[in-house]
Amino acid sequence: MKHILLIGKMGQVGQELQKTLVSLGKVTAMGHEELDLTQPEQIRMAIGQNQPDLVVNAAAYTAVDKAESEPELAWTINAEAPKVMAEEAQRLGAGLIHISTDYVFDGRQNTPYTETDATNPVSVYGRSKLAGEVEISQIYARSPELSYGILRTAWVYGCYGKGNFVKTMLRLGGDREEVRVVADQVGSPTWAAEIAGAIAVLSQNALDQVQQPESNLPIVNGLYHFTNSGVASWYDFAVAIFEEAQLLGFPLKLKTVVPITTAEYPTPAKRPAYSVLANQKISTLLKTPTAHWRQALRLMLTELHTELH
Repeated sequence: MKHILLIGKMGQVGQELQKTLVSLGKVTAMGHEELDLTQPEQIRMAIGQNQPDLVVNAAAYTAVDKAESEPELAWTINAEAPKVMAEEAQRLGAGLIHISTDYVFDGRQNTPYTETDATNPVSVYGRSKLAGEVEISQIYARSPELSYGILRTAWVYGCYGKGNFVKTMLRLGGDREEVRVVADQVGSPTWAAEIAGAIAVLSQNALDQVQQPESNLPIVNGLYHFTNSGVASWYDFAVAIFEEAQLLGFPLKLKTVVPITTAEYPTPAKRPAYSVLANQKISTLLKTPTAHWRQALRLMLTELHTELH
């Protein structure tokens, strides 16, 4: 039986991965209580003791604004920890799947970013995540027979985890009559459950490769972009959240959503104004186009409403 080590089990995607990976083999899931990612020796020990066939890293330092004042911590978790994971997994002959971000781009483009487009992060968070990608790619380049995948995604939300844009909007909409939302940043809202589904497919391919290295199976190497399809501004996304939430009967006081500019809502970290990712490469592997963001949002809110009631 194949053994998967999941790191970052308590995050939005990590909790969904606990559901999607179980059909692939034995899953050992670790969160920050079991594994301190600022301690390289703990990471080495966790991988060495578990002897996994595949490591799936869903852990990250994701406090984008806070990273500007905590660059060392962001770098340790987003760049150094994945490097250690890759070194240990590669030494074992195991595969690795790692989650990255749209923040590796500067957002100056106006067509969807492909996996081959030049990166140019504009924040500490983005730079730390890009450094993690580079470390993993360089380590696995030494073992081309092994499978690794880096999945860049964007605008992630889900039923789990402490906070995300959808949960924040529901909270604000329940407390206030007016909410102001940035309308000049554009991307693709992406449900954590859909990301976990795509990672399960990547993981199956990586495990098949570990099992049959001499076969002609496609090696899952390199970068993949995965988001729900369609494009929205944060303002569009907020309006859709409230429309769908109202239909489902969420308690809302809200009457108006006011579009504002990025300049009217300054944040410590700069964000890409345009971060739409092209999904063609992953869609070919998944043999299906990704679901539209509005459809995914409806499913997530239905699930959340059921859980709350």
